[in-house]
Amino acid sequence: MKIKAVRTHILQAELSQALACSRGWFSTRTAMLVEIETDQGIVGWGECYGPARITAATVEYVAPCLIGENPVRTDYLWRMIYARMRDHGQKGLVIQALGGIDIALWDIKGKYFNAPVHQLLGGAQRTRISAYATGLYRRRAADPIPYLAEEAAGYVAEGFPALKLRVGFGVEEDAAVTCAVREAIGPKVALMVDANHAYDSIAAIRLGRMIEQHDIGWFEEPVPPEDAAGYRAVKVALSIPIAGGECEFTRFGFRELFVTHALDIAQPDTCAAGGLSECKKIADMAEAFGIRYNPHVWGTGIAIAASVQLLAVLPPHTPPSLMPIAPILEFDRTEHPIRQAILVQPLEHVRGVIQVPDGPGLGVEVDRKALARFVAR
Repeated sequence: MKIKAVRTHILQAELSQALACSRGWFSTRTAMLVEIETDQGIVGWGECYGPARITAATVEYVAPCLIGENPVRTDYLWRMIYARMRDHGQKGLVIQALGGIDIALWDIKGKYFNAPVHQLLGGAQRTRISAYATGLYRRRAADPIPYLAEEAAGYVAEGFPALKLRVGFGVEEDAAVTCAVREAIGPKVALMVDANHAYDSIAAIRLGRMIEQHDIGWFEEPVPPEDAAGYRAVKVALSIPIAGGECEFTRFGFRELFVTHALDIAQPDTCAAGGLSECKKIADMAEAFGIRYNPHVWGTGIAIAASVQLLAVLPPHTPPSLMPIAPILEFDRTEHPIRQAILVQPLEHVRGVIQVPDGPGLGVEVDRKALARFVAR
């Protein structure tokens, strides 16, 4: 079997209302899917995290070196592309492009062997994945507390056992909003906060100390991703577990974070950090260092499917016991017209639980008619 063609699909959809995290406002959702076709008619799908047009250009640049290669040789092809681009992209866009390619290759491999990706990655530890709702972005309204409290209560009503709040809008406002959301969801639902690296270590520590009383599951990206010393300072100062890593790439990037124990929880994005091949290696490293692994997920149903396949094989956070603590899936609940529409069978939750697909490859099928509706002009 040989690779016959590599195609990119840039997708875009307008939102009904603008949303904001600490980094700014956005009114559209975009995606970049990778389609790889073989000479045996098997097609694999992947997704790249990052700016869609730039990741598409990167995939198209490296595509010629994939033509004629055996797609089942996933590790070889990963290393070949990485080596060719090493001088120009050890992090960032090149690795994001490589991640989408790698996911598509694993999809092909699973379809070729008629097995789900999780079986080829070593076998499922679990067939059901607990998910947390990620949302609670700012809207264009004067007071965020009423609508955030209502949104949070809605996630609890849907059955989610945990949810994540966006912070990074000023320490005092963040503290007030965190308190209001905790009151709205009660004491039994897990609550995490994500600053999207809005603060320096001084402000992050101040906020952390103000919200520690609310039993915060983790404080995500408290400081910029390149500030490893800041991560360590926040981690030492707070009792809240510190999470991060969605802006880090490959096992080489995570090595220093693990060696210095800058994180309690690693959050590589499967579509950004190098794909399934690389994220399985990062997860194995995390286990060796006693660091928890919960992937960042932000994309379409392809990104969700890839993350679920990986989560199925990851070991529990805790050593073998009668009550293991399993890794959990980030399940984006913000508006995303493309997310589930492009799948023939959407990957939805039932009371906060996702069933791991057991079909070949990623276990999902792309709806090409739906795909055509979202092609960016």
